[in-house]
Amino acid sequence: MSDQTKSRLSTIIPCLRYRDALVAIDWLVRAFGFEKQAVYMGPNDTVAHAQLTLGNGMIMLGSVDNGTEHSKLMAQPDEIGLRETQSSYLVVTDADAVYATAKVADAAIVIDIADMDYGGRAFTCRDLEGHLWSIGTYDPWHVEPKP
Repeated sequence: MSDQTKSRLSTIIPCLRYRDALVAIDWLVRAFGFEKQAVYMGPNDTVAHAQLTLGNGMIMLGSVDNGTEHSKLMAQPDEIGLRETQSSYLVVTDADAVYATAKVADAAIVIDIADMDYGGRAFTCRDLEGHLWSIGTYDPWHVEPKP
């Protein structure tokens, strides 16, 4: 790996699409503690591109129909039976506190909060448009892998 790549805060950034991206951005800030880094608007109150940060991590998101070639390749969870082919994991210092704010924001808890066999404490929920999020204290960057 090059020194340039190693100097980045994050080299893998999940990207999501939302029907109402502006509402989703506010919800993600309120429910999980993200901070808005950038929001670039498109036509008709769509979000062409947004960047939200959490610690050293970032997600990018945009409106479902923002006119890009990439948006044509994506499906929303409710279009595929609320199934996902991937999800995002947020490393937090206090999973119970995020669990509480997520519940207040009406996140649908699909796996209740619990201590994990591999370490940490975590839960999984759906956001306001059905995307899966796992949130926990397990930080794979700061633990020795178990054999």
